[in-house]
Amino acid sequence: MQYRLIPQAQIELSAVGIGAMSFADFYGPVTEGQAHAILDKARQVGINHIDTANIYGRGNSETFIGHYLQAHPGVREEFFIATKAGIGSNPETKERIFSNEPGYLRRELEKSLGRLGTDYVDLFYIHRRDREHSIEQVMETLIGFQEEGLIKHIGLSEIAPTTLERAWSVGSVAAVQSEYSLATRAPELGLLSRCQRLGTTFVAFSPVGRSLLTDKPRLSHEIPNLQFLKTNPRFLSPNLELNIEAVDPLREYAKSLGKTTAQLAVSWVLSKSQNIITIPGTRSVDHLEAHIRAANEPLTAQQIQQCEEILEVGWCHGDRYSDANWIGPEKYC
Repeated sequence: MQYRLIPQAQIELSAVGIGAMSFADFYGPVTEGQAHAILDKARQVGINHIDTANIYGRGNSETFIGHYLQAHPGVREEFFIATKAGIGSNPETKERIFSNEPGYLRRELEKSLGRLGTDYVDLFYIHRRDREHSIEQVMETLIGFQEEGLIKHIGLSEIAPTTLERAWSVGSVAAVQSEYSLATRAPELGLLSRCQRLGTTFVAFSPVGRSLLTDKPRLSHEIPNLQFLKTNPRFLSPNLELNIEAVDPLREYAKSLGKTTAQLAVSWVLSKSQNIITIPGTRSVDHLEAHIRAANEPLTAQQIQQCEEILEVGWCHGDRYSDANWIGPEKYC
């Protein structure tokens, strides 16, 4: 397994981590047994980074991980565990809400620690920013959690480069998380370079484009049963069919290299910078093994260029989020 230094944590993490959003039902049902099999495989191959959140499966993702840690005494120290808070739902209307209020963040963090069965998390992200609290105020809250020993490092998710700069005026930010793949390249417009300059690790989620950049993309008859994708513009007709067709040349190129398309897509992300790690979600050990191979097979400059010529910037049909899911992420370009 390839490892990369996280400057602000002074620890080396596996280039590929476990994106435990897949332990929820966003892309289809997952049992606790399946989740534990993936964690078993992760340990076997040296993956040491798990990324989860309080809202994934309404806490089930964290619970699955917590049960695994309880069943394997001593394993907690093998994993660098990241979780998040900041997204919730109105108990009456069920509408999505965002809160960075200190009391709310503390309550959610404490509930996450309970589900995970641990006294601390290695990395705690603000999942989404709200409009009521400045990033400077939020950083002060997180630094307080650090001083109490509840979290070791601070992370921010789906933020603008300017927000990262302002956050750094208060304290160090170990990681910034955002979607990044051959299908979503917005972070190249300032966020990646800002992370590099400041010494903040960039954590790329959805490196295979939520299945578009694979040999078996989700098809139209599957989408209505998938919680997240059924409202995602890229997976609604006619965009879905156009996107699948657009990726066909990349599938052929991957085949010519002796790789799966998912391997090629993950390798592309990791080959863009040593400051990037990625957290692909997976519901099977077989898919995890493909991601592992991708981490160990960096692309040449020529192969990177070929991928980007096949799928030019802006090729993807449809936005990466629905209108409802765009409430929260910071747009900066």
